[in-house]
Amino acid sequence: MQHSRVDVAIVGGGPAGLAAAICLRERGHAVTVLDRRRPPIDKACGEGLMPPALHWLRRHAVQLPEGAGHTFVGIRYVDGSRIVEGRYRSGHGLGLRRTILHAALSDRASQLGAQLYWGVDALALSTERLHSSVGSIGAQWVIGADGLHSQVRRWAGLDTPAVPGQRFGRRRHYQITPWTDHVEVHWADAMEAYVTPVSDREIGVAILGAAVAGDFDALLDRFSALRERLGEAAVVSSPRGAGPLRQRARAVGRDKVLLIGDAAGYVDAITGEGIALAFAQADAMAAALGAPSVDLDLRQQAAVRRRYARACHCIVRRPDRLTRMVLLLAEHPGLRHAVLGVLRRSPWLFDRALALTNPGHSS
Repeated sequence: MQHSRVDVAIVGGGPAGLAAAICLRERGHAVTVLDRRRPPIDKACGEGLMPPALHWLRRHAVQLPEGAGHTFVGIRYVDGSRIVEGRYRSGHGLGLRRTILHAALSDRASQLGAQLYWGVDALALSTERLHSSVGSIGAQWVIGADGLHSQVRRWAGLDTPAVPGQRFGRRRHYQITPWTDHVEVHWADAMEAYVTPVSDREIGVAILGAAVAGDFDALLDRFSALRERLGEAAVVSSPRGAGPLRQRARAVGRDKVLLIGDAAGYVDAITGEGIALAFAQADAMAAALGAPSVDLDLRQQAAVRRRYARACHCIVRRPDRLTRMVLLLAEHPGLRHAVLGVLRRSPWLFDRALALTNPGHSS
């Protein structure tokens, strides 16, 4: 890699970075991806792929292993004796271990000719080059796909001050046959537990809230119905954490830098649409850049950034609004009880709310 040159250098080889690599390679761009981690790459997340994410994988010929994951048809809220279900209008979702998704995306990016460098640190960004632990890269564009705490966002001057009142997440897996074809959300004071079936014999439990440190079993005891369901199920993974979740960016681009996924700003994981949003942003980024071309002047770079920013705004506007609404329910139990009562009497409202999580949804 020493002193190489490409059209696009992507910092971060998680789902967002690999999705960007796939979309850009399909348009003919020379793409290099750097990540300090080595596969299999995992992350503390709910591991639920919503219907738009599955549509994206099919459109871009990303092949999941035969029989991988577990299908779910909607979301179920469990708040004491209140149980409300919503179903997707556009297909089904899939619970899938993040390591399996990462391997499938990596394989597709490699098939398309993206250069993937694992165990490589991105060290600095200058006007002309991206500097790494194995050399420097000249690139027309540098994509920050390096997550919640993006260093590319910081290098580009797009970071903002820390947000008070932050929430965090932790996840662990259990060996047990899934008991529902929905993702379950169990509510307790100041936190939620998300139950996602990830295979015919395994579920993931992710707990979100402001105070989720400490013993995972002690946190789980806050959710009595879920604890009873799990019984003596064997624990098959160590707890993995993430956060703080709320991140803001001044913009999704500056100069020759574009941001994607969590690096571009993040509200919360409470509605579980993060992967689908990153995939939609990857499509938008490739469309904004168009076909490969010679070095762009400043006016042309600005036009690309504007196209991408407008598309990102359309992609995240409705999902972000819904996420903030659901966060209000998490913070105010009385309001939550009232809203769940309405949804139980009119389940079609829940179905419509789930449709609003679709990136770019306009109805």
